[in-house]
Amino acid sequence: MPAETIRELAEFIAIPSVSPDPARAEDVLRAADWVVDRIRAAGGEGERIDWHGQPLVVGEIRASQDADAAPTVLCYGHFDVQPAEPLDLWETDPFVLTEKDEWLYARGVADDKAQLYMLLRAASDLALAGELPVNVRFACDGEEELGGHSIVEWLEQDERGADAGVVFDSSMLSRGVPAFNVACRGLCYFEVKVRTGDRDLHSGMYGAAALNACNVLTQILGKVLPTDGELPEALRKGIVPPSEAELASWAQLEPGAEMLAAQGARPSDPRAAEQFYLRVWAQPSFDVNGLYGGTTFLGKTVLPVEAGAYVSTRLAPGQTIEEIVPELSRLIERAEPEDAAAEVILGPSIVPGLVDGNAPAVQLALDAFEKTIGARPLLVRSGGSIAMVPALSSRGIPVVVTGFDLPEGNIHSPNERLLKDYLPLGIETAKELFRSWAGLRR
Repeated sequence: MPAETIRELAEFIAIPSVSPDPARAEDVLRAADWVVDRIRAAGGEGERIDWHGQPLVVGEIRASQDADAAPTVLCYGHFDVQPAEPLDLWETDPFVLTEKDEWLYARGVADDKAQLYMLLRAASDLALAGELPVNVRFACDGEEELGGHSIVEWLEQDERGADAGVVFDSSMLSRGVPAFNVACRGLCYFEVKVRTGDRDLHSGMYGAAALNACNVLTQILGKVLPTDGELPEALRKGIVPPSEAELASWAQLEPGAEMLAAQGARPSDPRAAEQFYLRVWAQPSFDVNGLYGGTTFLGKTVLPVEAGAYVSTRLAPGQTIEEIVPELSRLIERAEPEDAAAEVILGPSIVPGLVDGNAPAVQLALDAFEKTIGARPLLVRSGGSIAMVPALSSRGIPVVVTGFDLPEGNIHSPNERLLKDYLPLGIETAKELFRSWAGLRR
């Protein structure tokens, strides 16, 4: 591996751009400036902008020949990192890039500084050699680890767009087994509040005669929770089923029973293990994330007058917030007793995203990865919510979400690490990706 590559990445890693720590706000800005400097050093134009209080980096390295007619690629990555604590569990200094055995250790080396660097370095190398065949735009943020939406808001107002998008902020399924995330679920987070009277009551004097808010809440939730893995039909509207190509890819993955066992989890019903990937990637879910009401100490035997739950539903690709939220509200309304008052408060929401795996940009990307890695990426989905996927897809921009992390990369944990050989491999793969997209046209 060239010493210059390690030196440059070490500079980036050394900036402790911990966005969740307000004391590191200046370091987040320094990391943004580092990205800007890298774009400019490649002959591109870049700037750090303040987007409603959050730093974004926006820049472009133009194609070496006939840039006005060349396709445009939009690259996303984030330059902020998670806190390194607890420091005593680290075997190396978290902000000093350290080579140890076959790994590179540092906070942010897998999530996401080294992966963003792969894209930057690939575009830079090609541009400085006069061989960059596409216009490479960069749109990066410093609040990904805070769950911020500034980059999505910027994309919604960006008039130029792109012919393809790429995000290196994911992982391989295992060594030598790359994957493309072609879909992700959306998220709706709610608080459900129940009130059943004026005040708490003595359970001996009024039990079985007066409404109990905790009882009512559990009755309501019971009407929404899945039965044998199936949600009420009202919450399944709009689902887009996986393609045959996706199902074929999933059949090659680790069995669902082993995935659950590895996490110390138990199947939710007899079919859960068999349907693991279908459920977590292609179907909606409804989960109770927290409950409150009454008391859990000193044996205080009352009928609580107030109770509540924090719940979330993951929307499957094809579903919309506008359709599912009213359906959930109606289910809860129908389940509440006549004299109880239930309130549904919608919190943060993210729409699901879906990318056509047959899109030319995706097919060309599959070829590019297979050429450099020696294995064709599997088409998988994310059970979580990735705001960038729907943000780009809604603009008609096919996006490849992939990466060179590994399941044992320890992201968000002490001793975060990236396989040393994957740094140059990622750079070469990004170069081949840019070359493969030279023939794209909107």
